[in-house]
Amino acid sequence: MTETRAPIRYRIVPERSHLWADGHSTLHPIHLETDGFEGFIEADTTDGSLHLDVAPKASLALDADRLKSGNGLYDYELERRLDMRRYPRITGEVRSVVPVEGDNRVRVEGDLSFHGVTNRVQGDVTFRVLDADTIEIEGEKVIDMRSFGVKPPKMLILRVDPEIKIRARLVAERER
Repeated sequence: MTETRAPIRYRIVPERSHLWADGHSTLHPIHLETDGFEGFIEADTTDGSLHLDVAPKASLALDADRLKSGNGLYDYELERRLDMRRYPRITGEVRSVVPVEGDNRVRVEGDLSFHGVTNRVQGDVTFRVLDADTIEIEGEKVIDMRSFGVKPPKMLILRVDPEIKIRARLVAERER
């Protein structure tokens, strides 16, 4: 008889979960960095590893106004282009997780909602059980901002490449 396991619910720790975004312009690289992810992850991590016989679930969110480069001109233009007052949150919902080659690697597919547009995206991530109560998920993905209805900025000689490399690390702790 096979034992049925239940997923463990983890809460994303905002101050330990980070997003980095890197883009290019005709003048110089653009770098954004923030913490502040919120949400949860449900997964079977019995015996210190991820088991996929129980489908993992996750929901995460990030306030769009946390996206800052430290350059006032870029930050103003980013706020304007993303229409942060109208679309204040970036959200993600995991739809499926399947194993891929490599230690602790899985392919995650889900819905990413940004700037009022929801797209199905997928990418490979590394899943680690840090201790009995803490997990970490890390991955990166190149996203074309035009697929979310965002026009890349063009000002005089400044042009921003529409493709942005996003890297994220989520740290989550077991809910009690």
